[in-house]
Amino acid sequence: MRARVRLLVLLSRPPVALLLALYAAVGLSRAGHGQDPVPLAGSLMAVLGFLLFSVACNDLADVAVDRINLPGAAGRPLVTGSAAARDMVVVAVTSGAVALGVSLALDPRAAAVTAAGLAVSAGYSLRPVRLADRGAVAALVLPACYVAVPYLVGVFAARHAVRPGDLLLLAGLYIGFIGRILLKDFRDLRGDALFGKRTFLVRHGRGPTCLFSACCWVIGTTVLIAAARPGPAYALSTGLCLAGALWLLRALATGPGHRREEALISAVAVVGRGMILLLLAHLSMLQAHWTALAESAALAALLAVTAGQATTMAKYGPVTRSTVPFTEAEAAAGSSGRRMA
Repeated sequence: MRARVRLLVLLSRPPVALLLALYAAVGLSRAGHGQDPVPLAGSLMAVLGFLLFSVACNDLADVAVDRINLPGAAGRPLVTGSAAARDMVVVAVTSGAVALGVSLALDPRAAAVTAAGLAVSAGYSLRPVRLADRGAVAALVLPACYVAVPYLVGVFAARHAVRPGDLLLLAGLYIGFIGRILLKDFRDLRGDALFGKRTFLVRHGRGPTCLFSACCWVIGTTVLIAAARPGPAYALSTGLCLAGALWLLRALATGPGHRREEALISAVAVVGRGMILLLLAHLSMLQAHWTALAESAALAALLAVTAGQATTMAKYGPVTRSTVPFTEAEAAAGSSGRRMA
């Protein structure tokens, strides 16, 4: 049982799960029920099921590429041998069924969104469709799943219709996520090129990828600010996040070493999550009728935390707990070397 729970935790990709949970909470807050625990709990359960299904399908399809890009990574159980393909199939089928069942209990429209998301996610990873190998299409489809599904499930968990303002906010979230998802391809560049995955980075290189990402950040942030009924505090804090992201992208475009590159991309991810958290806080405080002064103080605190975390990440990089297992011969050689030293 403990091994199965650990497998689910690994497959949930905690940073990604947190981001999708924020999107669902934003959808609920946009619909005016951000503080209602029942639809929030249901939305989060449906979104987690959708995420587990998507990750299981992707890991099954990309195991050969992951063995090159992520050797020994604890977050890839098929690569490390801690799980078999059959386990991943069971996870995919079970989590997909849970996502559909829970979303149907929330609202039939939420179930329709979840079903569409599961279908697109399967087509992204699995053959014969395999959208992941289709360059620009992949960069557009994956964000649509990871943003629209949790956001719309959150909206439909609270009310039965989507309004124009909801769609405008979704557009801003979607465009901004495209700018972030492009950066994950830096980590996978070697394996993607070897296996013929024509990602934007493989086709166009570092500079154009960072420039396109920056454009998505600018457009997405502008749309978010326009759609969120902002006060000056929210607009300023979000604009400062945008400035920080653009500075990090400029540093990434100069071609730093691999470790520095990983740190910069992780820092950009921190800024992106911070921006969504600012949006969620702003919508929640609007709903709760906070004063402008109280909202400004809260947003300033969230901005300070985000800036501190992003600065630390850019300086030191992510902490990795994954290890590459030694063969018996390598372990013996290492032990012998230590004794000789």
